[in-house]
Amino acid sequence: MKKHSLKLAMVAVFATVTIACKNDKKNENQAGEAETAATASEEALKFKAIPAESTIEWKGSKPTGSHTGTIAIESGVFNVKNNIIESGSFLIDMNSITVTDLESGDGKENLEAHLKGDAEGKEDHFFNVKEHPTAAFEITGVSEKEGQTVLEGNLTLKGIKKNISFPVNVAVNGNEVVVTSETFTINRTDWGVNYGSKSVFENLGDKFINDDIELKISIKANKA
Repeated sequence: MKKHSLKLAMVAVFATVTIACKNDKKNENQAGEAETAATASEEALKFKAIPAESTIEWKGSKPTGSHTGTIAIESGVFNVKNNIIESGSFLIDMNSITVTDLESGDGKENLEAHLKGDAEGKEDHFFNVKEHPTAAFEITGVSEKEGQTVLEGNLTLKGIKKNISFPVNVAVNGNEVVVTSETFTINRTDWGVNYGSKSVFENLGDKFINDDIELKISIKANKA
């Protein structure tokens, strides 16, 4: 009886751990509720982003393939103390969405208009930049996890603010700061970007577009 009870207990523990691990993996790219923005100490130094040397790379996919592109950083600041980022915020120019895997005249312009919602009658497609010309990111915290620096912050997209986190490499060299993220994913439907999502619409067959968008951020900033 004791052996039987022990076996049942071990099975229950194993099942619980397995489910927890699966849930962690499933939820690792889900956005959370917005959090309070981080503040800088009086001793922190301000670094202003250089838009011409900063960018966001994106990749979206569907059953028939994928597309890549960039989005520009409009402006932003990092506040740094002792080579550690304390706070910061950035504006993202959604009108700058560019497709990089297509040539001009070969669908590039059409896809860019589609993503922006500029195509006739397509204002509700993807990012609707007419109503939401900018997105924003504000840092809520910086932590160390498993030897990696993790940047946490609120991403505001289409007027919806959600908290995300992703690993970054931070290089502080005198009057310059360079922050480069590893490739990470967000679920676009967390921000109401629902076009072509099979998790939102039924009967799409193989015409759906994946909810996950891959992002990689690189920001260069100089001391203000």
